[in-house]
Amino acid sequence: MAEALLRIGELATRAGVSIRTVDYYTTLGLLTPAKRTASNYRLYTADDVDRIHLVRRLEVQGLPLEEIAAALSARTADVGAILGRIDEDLRTLHTAAETASPEVHGLLAAIANRIHSLITVALQIPPDLPLS
Repeated sequence: MAEALLRIGELATRAGVSIRTVDYYTTLGLLTPAKRTASNYRLYTADDVDRIHLVRRLEVQGLPLEEIAAALSARTADVGAILGRIDEDLRTLHTAAETASPEVHGLLAAIANRIHSLITVALQIPPDLPLS
């Protein structure tokens, strides 16, 4: 059985956002309509609800929508290289925190918390979520 496609209003309702948000996300390339009707209405898949939720979680973490769009549109990613870079950056942060003044130590702790939050969000991304 073919997957039911959603009109923009249905998608917005299911995702808990406004139609304007869906339209804006589409303009930025965060969403891509699955197809258009004969009347040129955009139709989306149910997976787009999950994609909107992911974008919203990343946005709450302070990532700009343009960066989210660029990351989601990247075709393939070398996860090992990304994890290696994160590990290297975290070691550098840890070393800096050990030698930092109390004021800077607080700032570095805030940065480490932000990194932890972003990693937590990344780990919640469903592995089968279409990213492009």
